[in-house]
Amino acid sequence: MNQVQFEEKCREVVKSCSKVIVGKEQEIKLILISFLCSGHVLLEDLPGTGKTTLLKVFAKTIGQECKRIQFTPDLLPSDITGIRFYNQKTGEFIFQKGPLFSNLILADEINRATPRTQSSLLEAMEEHQISADGETYRLEEPFFVMATQNPVESYGTFPLPEAQMDRFFMRLSLGYMKREQEMAVICGKESMQKLTDIEPVLTKDEIVQMKEYIKQVTVHPDVLSYLMDIIEKTRADGKFAAGVSTRGAIALYRASQAFAAVQGREFVIPEDVKELAPYVLSHRILAKGVTDSADVVRFVKKLVFEVPVPLEKSV
Repeated sequence: MNQVQFEEKCREVVKSCSKVIVGKEQEIKLILISFLCSGHVLLEDLPGTGKTTLLKVFAKTIGQECKRIQFTPDLLPSDITGIRFYNQKTGEFIFQKGPLFSNLILADEINRATPRTQSSLLEAMEEHQISADGETYRLEEPFFVMATQNPVESYGTFPLPEAQMDRFFMRLSLGYMKREQEMAVICGKESMQKLTDIEPVLTKDEIVQMKEYIKQVTVHPDVLSYLMDIIEKTRADGKFAAGVSTRGAIALYRASQAFAAVQGREFVIPEDVKELAPYVLSHRILAKGVTDSADVVRFVKKLVFEVPVPLEKSV
């Protein structure tokens, strides 16, 4: 796959999803980038903003199976991963696969489940496998988790632990539509296509080719040094109790490669790193005395702004 073909496929995905989800082209691109980097997305937003619909239309657009898991306080790890039971007909124990055995997973309201249940996702998200009763089961590729959580409600919720947060490639927020777009949707003037009418625009082979293509995007040593300056500043800044992990640094590197490819370039520039840093790093940082995610994003943007950018002649 060449650059022209890659760009065309990306445009087709964004265009297809935009037929159902209006005015969120940037967020769709970021979700596509996370998917192509084999990462996962945490959508933190108010109810009714289209989070569930977005994953469903994205799954149909890329031609992959999608399963929804509604997280509740009484949900058990075996309800997600699967359970081994005794089959009286065969006289053997059989493993019944859970909903995690799918290509795309919607973990709806993930912070309503107990930490024990949340932790059942860790192995699947990082290693794309599930261990049960001493056996290891590989998950079919591609494997992508998009989890949602409500940033406002606190009753009946359990905060995601740092290890879980670090498994997410990006944290995004859809937000509200623009006034004109929402008015058009409300009164029916916005001709949104039905979810059932969406046709796949990607095949599994094309997904594999796109994932391989972004790995070929070059990163100049000066740009890599700029990226590491940002990572190290999060670790040295007194506002943060804990900085970005090595996993986070790798995620920012890969996301910058994918973003550059989507933008039509075969090389990464500092602006790619600067653009993606708030989405990739904000949920991996523990800010002292700050619980609001929007404040952490502002801290990250300010931190990135303070890091000197390499000169153009160097890149």
